[in-house]
Amino acid sequence: MKPEVTAFFDEATNTISYVVRDPNGTACAVIDSVLDFDYSSGRTDTRSADAIIAFVKEKGFDCQWLLESHVHADHLSAAPYIQEQLGGKIGIGDRITVVQDTFGKVFNEGTEFQRDGSQFDKLFVEGDSFHIGQLRGDVLHTPGHTPACLTYVIGDAAFVGDTLFMPDFGTARCDFPGGSSETLYDSVQKILALPDETRIFVGHDYKAPGRDDYAWETTVGEQKALNVHVGGGKSKEDFVSMRDSRDATLAMPKLIIPSLQVNMRAGQMPPADDKGDVFLKVPVNKL
Repeated sequence: MKPEVTAFFDEATNTISYVVRDPNGTACAVIDSVLDFDYSSGRTDTRSADAIIAFVKEKGFDCQWLLESHVHADHLSAAPYIQEQLGGKIGIGDRITVVQDTFGKVFNEGTEFQRDGSQFDKLFVEGDSFHIGQLRGDVLHTPGHTPACLTYVIGDAAFVGDTLFMPDFGTARCDFPGGSSETLYDSVQKILALPDETRIFVGHDYKAPGRDDYAWETTVGEQKALNVHVGGGKSKEDFVSMRDSRDATLAMPKLIIPSLQVNMRAGQMPPADDKGDVFLKVPVNKL
């Protein structure tokens, strides 16, 4: 089946969120939503999520899933806010528990922070399937960028999160805690083993040098032939050397500190204090 895919691009974080609809009905899923956040003022805004909500309501769609490809380090998830407005179950990979354990320690969350993934409605494992109406989705575990990264193969479309970017931009970084360039290479090969005509929808785009417009849709065949990091049969050894060298030059994403604290909680803020105020922590010399 060929799902109907509508993309929503957030220029502030270069994130693409998707509404994926069963072509034979009204059922849909929202993938990798964005809660706007101004770090300098500590203020949230829902304009990006509201655009998705307005679209789903206008079309009369039935939101059944709010899917996260991984715990994002560059934007906050709006999944709980959208769930309040549209319903649906929030899903992520079961290795979220590894991420929660790692960053629970980084942010000194204490024993009250549950590290069992219970903040999410569904924890997916490799080989799981789910349905959006009559449309079947299958789950690939594709770690390397983070331990919990998933690719959702829905009909003829694969939503790869940060694992792959457009062919002219390459692949995800692997230097976050729990990341691995060797593991990412293996995960990419799993994606590239899908049929060549499979549509690939990426989680971010940064306009590679020489390209004027943002882009987010490609195919497995194009990635195999043209991806600047893994295309043309590049070896694992060459990829790991390139990826590790490149990652050593990269700065941390500007929203990594708030994003991790919120996203490992399924998009919820940390618990409020006895006055109802919410605070995010800044770990010093930890990232």
